[in-house]
Amino acid sequence: MSEIKKITLPLTKELAKTLKAGDSVLLTGTIYTSRDAGHKRMCEALARGEKLPFDPEDATIYYVGPSPAKPGQVIGSAGPTTSGRMDAYAPTMMSVGARGMIGKGARLPEVIEAMKEHSGVYFGAIGGAGALLAKCIKKCELIAYEDLGAEALRKLYVEDMPLVVIIDSEGNNLYESGPADYLNSKN
Repeated sequence: MSEIKKITLPLTKELAKTLKAGDSVLLTGTIYTSRDAGHKRMCEALARGEKLPFDPEDATIYYVGPSPAKPGQVIGSAGPTTSGRMDAYAPTMMSVGARGMIGKGARLPEVIEAMKEHSGVYFGAIGGAGALLAKCIKKCELIAYEDLGAEALRKLYVEDMPLVVIIDSEGNNLYESGPADYLNSKN
């Protein structure tokens, strides 16, 4: 088993290129939350020539719609949303500087091509572990689209968030290489 890489954001192009599909990472720094409704609004704003509610340069976006925080908590359960719902918007977001994406599930070929073009990285978070992932979230601030409820844009500060690099900046895809490696190990 490979060592766990401790990553401190922002996710610069140089840092992104050091990550390889299959790497286990502990992510620390500022990330932003958004799902499909928020992504749609951001892409519409960009099409109108407007600025986004946060600086997308080297940003990492967590595809999550957290549950409300209970008293004494920073955030409620915060498990990943299926990433395919953002595939229509991810290439646009990467074209304006966003580099990291956190979610679960496969990505379309056009997203992988945009990742290769813009040195993007797709991190996988474990679905069903939202309560555990929430413990890594130390700060949460609502920054835009409050009317979207759980899908509003939030700025989070995370410490040692456990993730796996699913697709790296070269387009290597753990969903493809992992099963192949496993089958080859059985021969």
